[in-house]
Amino acid sequence: MDKYLVVAVGGALGAMARYWLGSVIGQALPSRFPYGTVVINITGCFIIGFFLTLASEKINISPNWRLAVAVGFVGAYTTFSTFEYETFKLVETGSGLSALMNVIVSLVLGFAAVWGGVAMARRVGSATQVRQTSALTPAGRSSSNAGPNGDGFGEMGAKARVRLERED
Repeated sequence: MDKYLVVAVGGALGAMARYWLGSVIGQALPSRFPYGTVVINITGCFIIGFFLTLASEKINISPNWRLAVAVGFVGAYTTFSTFEYETFKLVETGSGLSALMNVIVSLVLGFAAVWGGVAMARRVGSATQVRQTSALTPAGRSSSNAGPNGDGFGEMGAKARVRLERED
């Protein structure tokens, strides 16, 4: 039950952050172009790249924190469905160039933000050593499609379980 609670709390915080930031950007940059959605998606890409890199390469973190941040907060904070709907509405209203720019900017800057988050997290100093172990059962089958330990990371989690150990 506690896993659902941490996802819910993370999700509530992510949703509130999304609403607040979208409102601030919407007031600062009133436009047909969805600046708020772009900024939210780019910062969400950075957050997930940074956090999951720290959690898998630098620090030993509770699976509940991984769930709260990556599944709860970032899941509620980012806006892929909103991005798709706004892109559709731009096309539908004859703003094909804006729709194309929305797609290109979101994808290119989103990828760059994930890359930047990963790079920044890897620069963080830590005496942590990473060791990967298989997440497969003795029969060679994934124990859960929801990732090792049911952490919600699906196929990514089923391929390799990252266990963090501190150097002595």
